[in-house]
Amino acid sequence: MKKWRIDRIISVATLLSSVLAIVLVLKKPQPVAAPLPAAVAVSKADSFQQKLQELDQPKQPGESPAEVRLSSDEITAAIAQAAGAIPLSQLTSLPSSPDAAIAPGQPDVKDYQVSLDGDIARGQFLTQIAGKDVYVTLAGHLGSKDGYATFDATEFKVGDLSIPVSLVNDALQKKLSEQHDRLKLPDDVGGLRVENGELVMTQK
Repeated sequence: MKKWRIDRIISVATLLSSVLAIVLVLKKPQPVAAPLPAAVAVSKADSFQQKLQELDQPKQPGESPAEVRLSSDEITAAIAQAAGAIPLSQLTSLPSSPDAAIAPGQPDVKDYQVSLDGDIARGQFLTQIAGKDVYVTLAGHLGSKDGYATFDATEFKVGDLSIPVSLVNDALQKKLSEQHDRLKLPDDVGGLRVENGELVMTQK
């Protein structure tokens, strides 16, 4: 009788934890950035383009490579203006469970937000799992190596449910490797990094 009660308690606890996980997955998390008013978004997108044009300017002899610094708002506005040309999020798909990690194929991504904090880049986007709208939050260190962008994840959340990075990182890196050509830096960009809450891009 006692064993039955223990098994019953374990079964109920397992059921409750499963329900809690589903609730957290479907729950909308705190946004990583405040939405931009339309006029501000247009201004920030223009600023993004103007800064990138600085990298197109030829270097004078003995002159140091140009360097531009982009804010979270400028990047978010540029992504919105690009009508779906979303970096990083296109390279990941959602896990149906922590064990499933990253599935093949391209998710239907929308409502993308970017936040830069210290040396961490954090993106949040809306996609679908089993027909339900679910928010995914992905954070990590953005950098470059040998002319290609790199990304080392430090956080992965589905809805309000945190998933250990160790469970998804191998699959994420494999997906990044499969999409290697998409990560090639523009010809005039020598490197990029996140520093002091800004994306720093240097001229080649």
